[in-house]
Order: sequence, then C-alpha cells, then structure tokens
Amino acid sequence: MDERRNIGRWGEDVAARYVEGLGWTILDRNWRFSRVGELDLVALDPSDGARTLVFCEVKTKSGDGFGAPLEAITWAKLSRLNRLACAWMASHATGFDRIRIDAIGVMGKPGQSYQVTHAEGVRL
Repeated sequence: MDERRNIGRWGEDVAARYVEGLGWTILDRNWRFSRVGELDLVALDPSDGARTLVFCEVKTKSGDGFGAPLEAITWAKLSRLNRLACAWMASHATGFDRIRIDAIGVMGKPGQSYQVTHAEGVRL
C-alpha cells in the first residue's frame, strides 16, 4: 500500500474515532456501490433527539501545500455522494428521522499531531 493510501486510511480511522467521540454509532465503513464509488463513513447521529443518518466524506491531507482537506470536495464529488447515499438507503433498512451529508477533514500524518475539521450538512 502506498503512502497516500496509508494516510487516507489513517484519516478515516481518525474521523471514525472523532464521530464516535461525538456519541455517534458507525453503521458502515468504506461501503462500495458498483462503479459509482464508496462511502467513507455511514453513522447515526442521535445528538438532537432525532435519529439522523449521516453520510460522511473524509478527506485527509498531510500538509497544506494544496489547500485544506475540505477544499478537495467538489460539486462532482457531492453529486456522487448523493447517489451513493440513495443506493445505501435502498439496500438497508430505513427508520431514520433525518438524512445528512457531512464532510470531515483531517490535516496531519500518523504519529504526529493532527487537526479535524467537520462541516455538517454540505450541499450541492
């Protein structure tokens, strides 16, 4: 596995620990749907008393030379995330009060300090 993949996997692990620290329950990780793509994290956010299903896109960068992690989420990526969210819901049981797409950025490297940025409810 190359260094970029290792950093990406590490960033997803950091993001998973972060949302669990918020009291969320992770329902799925790295869920793939055909050729459309992959959902990094699917979680249940119970924080406002509702059962909110959250699809999280995780972007990790080891340095800020090419901008912040969340700057890498394009309109095309959000469009793909919407399609993937619909596919996930079609293949799993429902019963959620709300649905949301969030973005989580991780800046840093394994074994060093890092920063997590969380944007709730990103939209096209």
